[in-house]
Amino acid sequence: MSEHTTGLLTLDELEHLVASGEIDTVINALCDMQGRLMGKRVRADFFLEHVRAHGTHFCTYLLGTDMEMTTPGGYRLMNWETGYGDWVARPDFATLRRIPWLEGTALVLADAVDEETGELIPVAPRTILRRQVERAAAMGFRIMMASELEFYLLKDSYDEAYEKGYRGLHPYGWYNEDYHLFQGTKAEPIYRQIRNLMTAAGIPIEFSKGEAAAGQHEINIHYAEALESADRAVLFKHGVKEIAYLNGVAVTFMAKPHHTWTGSSSHIHLSIWDSAGERNLFYEADGQPYHMSKLMQHALAGLIAHARELSLFVASNVNSYKRYAVASWAPVNVVWGRDNRTCGFRIVGHGQSLRVESRLPGADANPYLAYAAMIAAALDGIERELPLPPEYRGNAYEARDVVRVPRTLAEAMVEFERSELARRAFGELVVEHYVNMARVEQETFDAVVTDWELYRYFERG
Repeated sequence: MSEHTTGLLTLDELEHLVASGEIDTVINALCDMQGRLMGKRVRADFFLEHVRAHGTHFCTYLLGTDMEMTTPGGYRLMNWETGYGDWVARPDFATLRRIPWLEGTALVLADAVDEETGELIPVAPRTILRRQVERAAAMGFRIMMASELEFYLLKDSYDEAYEKGYRGLHPYGWYNEDYHLFQGTKAEPIYRQIRNLMTAAGIPIEFSKGEAAAGQHEINIHYAEALESADRAVLFKHGVKEIAYLNGVAVTFMAKPHHTWTGSSSHIHLSIWDSAGERNLFYEADGQPYHMSKLMQHALAGLIAHARELSLFVASNVNSYKRYAVASWAPVNVVWGRDNRTCGFRIVGHGQSLRVESRLPGADANPYLAYAAMIAAALDGIERELPLPPEYRGNAYEARDVVRVPRTLAEAMVEFERSELARRAFGELVVEHYVNMARVEQETFDAVVTDWELYRYFERG
């Protein structure tokens, strides 16, 4: 086992820990459309005897709900007419790990499968990413990715924040803490727990730092193959919330928690390697510009060409689009540049570490969907040998006559629904399913009277 997978368990190791009494609970976890972990806690002995070979049942509605767990119409695979039956969460034992912040607990991530056929459920986020990884493998590629996640740490607990209606919350500190060591020290006992406990759970952390607002922090997760990297990101977001709760505080991964706060990003790094994982195919010693190989240039061209139409997989809710604002550290224009943080795509690294950083995803992104969108776009650029547009030099917020990210979820939904690439890469059923998800979210938002409307129109309207 490598140094970067410390904390992962084999089944033999789990059996030993259960026999010794160190592990008494195993969580079988499934990722829903919104990027949340759902599942069951299983007594460890029962898990080993009855669950490990089969998995646990879950209601099909878990892959067809909104944030409030309601059961909206429009989903072909799950509805009242079908009776909302069961699928199976089949454990992927490559993800088995201890959860050191929960006593006596291990966790395994699961794939959603049809119990009768054993086939993967096509609309499950982990399935969607698996399919893109398989496409890449068939082309002789191994996709390497990494996430760096930003979030706000609040002195309020989750219960207190809810009771206050999420108003008047208290971030740690009161000034921009970007790289600021003293400001970060105020919450270092919690950040230290996050770094060390995550690494102990097989989610290797490189570093943490203050970000560009009071109480905002960033943590970088070490790179891995695409599916493992997405697993790490999903577990990280879930685990950080649990660690915060256990410390009587709260974190939020909302893209834009308040209109006066800096948005929180989830920058995703991508490179494509040979099938053995020994050589980064993005790097070419004589490649121009910046030692970029032709393959990298085609992949980047694909990312740019399809960023707008695949935005729904990168920014999946109403609040996601509030983050895209000029001079906000979040991009608004789909252009690329070398080490230019104003661009949607930033080229970073040297030699074997040469890679593309997508600055489009917010911290609210479902990692499986965002990763799948990036891979699909990059592979299409390679397959069709798309030409790379010119580099944008200077302040990309001022770019003109270039593609802009969608301004709203409704706009992104239209783009996704008519995307030929989305249908080719993900299939008609997946496109239909996630367009419905967006439609439900948008219509729910449109029906609510907001505070902004009351302040603007109550007296003067």
